[in-house]
Amino acid sequence: MSHASKCALIALVTLGGQLFLFAQEPPPAANLPELPKNAENAAKSPSDSQAKPASSRISQVTVYLDSALICRTVTIPPGKGLAELAVGPLPANTVISSLYSEASPGLRVLAIRFRTRQVEKDTREEVRKLNEEKQKFSLEKDRLEATLEVLEGDKAFLTKLEGFAVASTTNATEKGKLDSNETITLAKYLTENRKSMVEQRVNAKEKINDIQSKLGFIARKLSEAGRGSVLTQNDAVLVVEKTTEAGGTVNLNYLVNQASWKPMYRVRSGKKPSDPVSMEYLASLNQETGEDWTGIKLTLSNAQPMLNASPPDLKALAISITPRGVGALVGGPPGKAIQNPQSLAQQQTTELFNNIVPSTRAGGSALTSPIPNPDGLVNSGDLTNTSRMLRSEGQRDYNRRAEKQGNDFFNYAGAIDQARDLVIHQEEKKELLEIGGEKQGPSLSYPLKGEFTIASRSDEQILEIQRLEVKAEHYFKAVPLLTTHVYRQANLVNTSGNVFLPGEATMYHDGEFVGRMNLPLVAAGEKFVAGFGVEPQLQVSRKLLEKGRTVQGGNQILKYQYQILVGSYRSEPAKLQLWDRLPMAEKEAVTSTLGDVSPALCIDPLYLREDRSRNLLRWDLDVPAGAFGEKALAVKYDFKLELDKQMTIGSYLTK
Repeated sequence: MSHASKCALIALVTLGGQLFLFAQEPPPAANLPELPKNAENAAKSPSDSQAKPASSRISQVTVYLDSALICRTVTIPPGKGLAELAVGPLPANTVISSLYSEASPGLRVLAIRFRTRQVEKDTREEVRKLNEEKQKFSLEKDRLEATLEVLEGDKAFLTKLEGFAVASTTNATEKGKLDSNETITLAKYLTENRKSMVEQRVNAKEKINDIQSKLGFIARKLSEAGRGSVLTQNDAVLVVEKTTEAGGTVNLNYLVNQASWKPMYRVRSGKKPSDPVSMEYLASLNQETGEDWTGIKLTLSNAQPMLNASPPDLKALAISITPRGVGALVGGPPGKAIQNPQSLAQQQTTELFNNIVPSTRAGGSALTSPIPNPDGLVNSGDLTNTSRMLRSEGQRDYNRRAEKQGNDFFNYAGAIDQARDLVIHQEEKKELLEIGGEKQGPSLSYPLKGEFTIASRSDEQILEIQRLEVKAEHYFKAVPLLTTHVYRQANLVNTSGNVFLPGEATMYHDGEFVGRMNLPLVAAGEKFVAGFGVEPQLQVSRKLLEKGRTVQGGNQILKYQYQILVGSYRSEPAKLQLWDRLPMAEKEAVTSTLGDVSPALCIDPLYLREDRSRNLLRWDLDVPAGAFGEKALAVKYDFKLELDKQMTIGSYLTK
């Protein structure tokens, strides 16, 4: 019998002339004495350096697209001579080789080293509080589980007492000595205690389940706060020479991962066409570095941090030749026949980055492998995307002071670009805007005004870069070949003075959300188009009116006539941009000719230069108010295709 059970046996009952000892109601669980708390280990980790802790704070942060450059201002105490100061803790994901410093006048930093030492507890305030909560709930859970054990013991004792009482009552009844009052008292006592124990057990189990849920939540929070508990502390140790008695400051700079940003926009148009368009240029920031940024100056940049002062070294490019169609090798020794050039090209272009980098990181020789001739096997976009990713990886190596490996990456990327230029088809080359395969735009930085406090957490944080209002030229756009909906559009001009980087824009019209669009790269002063959702009061339909075929000599002529109807239920006129297209023959064996068009096509010089040459048709229409039904605006055109009478159209491709 447990000690608690013994303490409960304090009541005496006389039953049938015999003296019985049985248990009173045990004290409720809340009144049980608490278990002793675990004594904390007071031992401190021995210091691995004689460096004195220095006061510091994060003063400036530059956030790049995949990392952040931290500037920590370190206060140097007064006193002339050498001082060895420890600055920390630094985040666990600090790029060690990126540490560098800038000293104020009268100070000179002789050396910087990085150290990692064991600590008893996580030094971060958020994690410390979470660990304290975790310990508190764990102790409460232990106490409740001990209470359940006590209740189980009391339950067993009541079961024994019940059996003993039944036997005694039976014996007293047989002898005619039964005391009914005492029997009723005992039965009532057993019933009430069983009921009380059930309630206490249920309450204890409910509390245990609740505590387990809270412990699970704390575990997830710990995982979010810098990926779990940190039992090592990273410090930077500065050796500073002071030439004067006065103190000063040193800026300690370092790169950290798990920080990034991307541009976002909110664009709002008014109800009236004359209303200006309001734009909010925003930044979606992810900050999971493990340290909070409090009261900082913040800069956002779309560049990649570059800590190398010299460019990569250019290596020679060796080429080899092989029979056409087999697949030559560019960048390596004389070529060998490739059993499956298609799969090899696919592997070393679209998946090249994923294959090369892990092998190189593991000490492999993937960077010395030749590149297959891409002619006819892959498109130029695959090659340029791969070369751009390899350059980014090479820059990361330079920032890590792995110059040789970074130089190899840059040269390998250059070999891919030259492989593309030497053998890719001329038609595909026309689509390339620059090395990299797409319009990347300049490297930009946005110093934000004011001070910011940004906590380290897993969810994104939205910051405003700039807010402005721009004049808008509103119109509507319809592409009935693709959709029957008519969309609101506006020509805008970037008057912000900043470049708008590519990003997702959330669009509003007259205060209501209408959808999202991807905003392209827009230079300062450049015109761009914004969409503001569907206009339900405008409708379009496209119909084939006539189709015919005639033969002239050895050729056949296919003739088509289309009609597009534009209906308006609006109470005011609308400017509509209507688009359609003709087939575009890539070979001279087929000719495509536009015939009668009513009304006439647009004469905008930009349209004529960029789109009309690709057989895209555009009408700029003034749609009257209430033009629906018989009053709907009709657009008609016809065209013909001429080709050999023994031939037919073999394929269709949009490009």
